[in-house]
Parts: sequence; structure tokens; C-alpha cells
Amino acid sequence: MRTADPDSTAADALLSLRFPADPCRLREVREQVQSLCEGIGCGAKPIAELVLAVNEACMNIIQHAYKGDPTGLIVLEMRRDGAHLEVVIKDFAAPVQLGEIAPRALHELRPGGLGTHFIRATVDECTYGHLTDRAGNFVKMRKRIR
Repeated sequence: MRTADPDSTAADALLSLRFPADPCRLREVREQVQSLCEGIGCGAKPIAELVLAVNEACMNIIQHAYKGDPTGLIVLEMRRDGAHLEVVIKDFAAPVQLGEIAPRALHELRPGGLGTHFIRATVDECTYGHLTDRAGNFVKMRKRIR
């Protein structure tokens, strides 16, 4: 689904991270997302689900948008919207084909390809789009925490 680039102002973000598209950085990202969620009183299940969704979205960016190039930049912002946490993750790679973002069939026995399945199974809303002011893509996820 293509949507407009979500408004983003780091000033109202509960968490704002900028990190290279290197899988080695994802442990720190997961820890910071978990710490934020614990700090605002989220339960264990929503935390685990959101951490999984964020990790999978970042891995998809690393593997598919940047094609393994660790010099790419990922920007992650989290904000609270009432009973939901909203996560926006951006990359600045070439625009991806939004219609091709889909989970593979679960009956196919092979490694990989389940990131979008896990994301959709663990968050309440997920939209993908292209940045409007420059080359790049975003994924916006919303997760009910209360």
C-alpha cells in the first residue's frame, strides 16, 4: 500500500535513532525499543511483538532496500498515540516496488521470507510507502499497548 511520507518531527518522538544498515546494530535497536516500552508500562507480550516487528522491518531494509550495503542509513522514530505506539522506520535507498512487499506462502519450506508475515501478525496496522521529499521508503507500524 502506498501512502504519503508520514510527518516526522524528532522533537515529539519518544525514541529517535539513526543507525547504519548493519545487522550488528540491531541488538542495540531491539534493546532500546524494549527499554522504551518497559518504561511506559507496556506488557511483556506487546513488547515482544513490537521488538520482533521492528527487528524484521529493519532486516528487510538491510536485505532488500540496501541489498546488504552497511553504509545505508536507517532512521527509526517511536511516538505514542493514545493507546498505541507508532513506529516509523525510514531508509534512503532506491524506491522499492510496494506491490511486491508481501509474505511468502507459509507452506513453502525454505529459510527466510517471513519478515512481512511476522510484522503483520504482531502489529495492528502496517503501511509502506515512498518518501516524498527524497529517494527512500518507509514502513509505519501501530501497536496497541493498552
